[in-house]
Amino acid sequence: MKKVTFAEFGGPDVLRLVDAAEPHAGPGQVRIAVRAAGVNPADWRAREGQFGPVTFPAEVGLDAAGVIDEVGAGVEDVEAGDRVFGFGTGTYAEFAVLTAWARMPEGLTFGEAAGYPSVVETALRILRQVGVRSGETLLVSGAAGGVGSAVLQIARDRGIAVIGTASAANQDYLRSLGAVPTTYGEGWAERVRHLATAASGRRLDAGSGRGFDAASGRRPVAVDAALDLAGAGVLRELVELTGDPHKVISIADMGPPELGVRFSGEAENKPEALAEAARLIAQGKLRIPVDKSYPLADAATAQIDSRAGHTRGRRVLLV
Repeated sequence: MKKVTFAEFGGPDVLRLVDAAEPHAGPGQVRIAVRAAGVNPADWRAREGQFGPVTFPAEVGLDAAGVIDEVGAGVEDVEAGDRVFGFGTGTYAEFAVLTAWARMPEGLTFGEAAGYPSVVETALRILRQVGVRSGETLLVSGAAGGVGSAVLQIARDRGIAVIGTASAANQDYLRSLGAVPTTYGEGWAERVRHLATAASGRRLDAGSGRGFDAASGRRPVAVDAALDLAGAGVLRELVELTGDPHKVISIADMGPPELGVRFSGEAENKPEALAEAARLIAQGKLRIPVDKSYPLADAATAQIDSRAGHTRGRRVLLV
């Protein structure tokens, strides 16, 4: 089969499309004929060595959608021929083994389905970790990408108001997902304060007492929680806007903890996340568009574009 690997850490030029032996499903696993693979920041971060040592040649890819052609021992919920999407390893390939999966909801293409696993798991995880609840206001920095698209729609379904930052070109897109949009760049934090005030009908000033520390003179709290999805150097402002570093989660700033902000990078509850994704999609409450698709041979270009950001939705490889 054809498969994308890399034999050393480096830029996208280290990726190679090679001939490789086909993998096989072990106990509790399924193998799929891959029809599409999701392109995630974790893919190029691994290629750059940000996650530490790997065994070379290293595989690439965590998400995929395709047709089951092997079922491992102990698997009873699916069978050969079923169309599924899920989590695996080495999914930039013609065949891949999945360790968690769900049946594809009706109406999805393979390309669309491959874009859901990691972004929905991440969205559910960080919403849980940041502790935002119905009736509260959440700020999402870098809201137009895959994770942001999922966060906005899941939050809307849970009765959480969202203010999202994105480029000028993506303001209408955020609005279509139920968020109150604003642009990033100079003055963005003050724009968020203004939007939060307008949305809540409260005066967020020293007289309100909401989050205001008279001793330190800190600005009052504007939002109840915040998520950093882009790593654009905004953690200090997010802490100021929430008034509490424990109400800020980052998935993009992998440096040492700054200002007490937590980094979330370890996937949790994968089967549950896939089941929730399938439920929301089937109910018409979640839809993440494919911003761009690429052939397997263009994996390097897909990772270059992913690293550059400014995505509206997801990028996927078609096999």
